[in-house]
Amino acid sequence: MSKLTLIARIFAKEEKRELIKSELIKLIAPTRKEEGCINYDLHQDSENPNLFVFHENWESKALLEKHLASAHIAEYMKATEGAVEKFTLQEMTQIG
Repeated sequence: MSKLTLIARIFAKEEKRELIKSELIKLIAPTRKEEGCINYDLHQDSENPNLFVFHENWESKALLEKHLASAHIAEYMKATEGAVEKFTLQEMTQIG
């Protein structure tokens, strides 16, 4: 089975941008240590600083689901409650 690629877009409320940014950065180190994590890279849009994008690759859907159920994701969700304007998640398969 091929790796699973995710594009997660997090749109922060303008007044909560720095909170969201700091909480997202906290996710990087523990996630990169997780079983099945190939890469977990955070980006901030150059033209819209309220938009953050994670580009992620996982060995399997099951290991991704384990990540989504992790304590650090739960802590992020609690810390940022009400601070996110919009969140989208795209699961993708590499074809070339």
